[in-house]
Amino acid sequence: MSNQSKENSYKEALKELAANCGECCGICCVALYFTKMDGFPEDKRPGKPCSNLTDDFKCKIHSDLMKHQLKGCMAYDCFGAGQKVTREIYKGLDWREHSECAGEMFQVFLIVYQLHQMLWYLIEAHKATSKNIQNQLTLLIQENKEMTKMKPAEILGVDVEEYRQRVNSGLKEVCHSLNKGLKQDKKTFNYMGKSFKKQNLDGEDFSMALLIAADLEGCSLRKTNFLGADMRDANLNNTDLSDSLFLTQMQINTARGNSNTIIPESLIKPDTWK
Repeated sequence: MSNQSKENSYKEALKELAANCGECCGICCVALYFTKMDGFPEDKRPGKPCSNLTDDFKCKIHSDLMKHQLKGCMAYDCFGAGQKVTREIYKGLDWREHSECAGEMFQVFLIVYQLHQMLWYLIEAHKATSKNIQNQLTLLIQENKEMTKMKPAEILGVDVEEYRQRVNSGLKEVCHSLNKGLKQDKKTFNYMGKSFKKQNLDGEDFSMALLIAADLEGCSLRKTNFLGADMRDANLNNTDLSDSLFLTQMQINTARGNSNTIIPESLIKPDTWK
């Protein structure tokens, strides 16, 4: 397979993990627990529909989330688990018309969400590392896809934590291989509020780092590792992130950017940046 074909294959795989609310029956607005403190409309228990969820599974204040400072809603991303559960696993059924399977559907969603999140990282890792590690990741990717093809009762029996441990082991191996070219070992994880403005951060390891309100404006970020980094309110204005590693939609949604910010093709630029 040519390099271009591989790149197209990665793009298609990641595109399938992009949230499509129009193909979902509003599961995240019902299944999840959330609080006002975390930037959601209200304190809500799991299984209770959000007060802003309409009869056609849309949000009646979606266009005003910024106005209401609902950062939790703005940041959330299901990695495509919503449409997977609605359209493929439950064949278009919804929890309102089929209340008898609502509880099961919500539990299945929570598991598929976790699996899709791990699948995103595995695909990103696969394209960033050497062939010998790719073989290990390929098996994990195939296993992940097979689990989300199971029937609901079988999905509920998946040992997510055991699988997560194997995924984490693979991702650590990838990160270790990526870090070999760094000049020194990583010594800190806390970069809250730190200014890196216009610095060359190519290949830097920010995995699991606190980048809250950090200033990355105009930085060079080729092959920079953002695996699991907390990027809330990080300044990404005028920054090219197109070649950065392990960026997720949720990280992009929580950061600050502008019309000049460039992000990977697999991600969507928030309306607030435009």
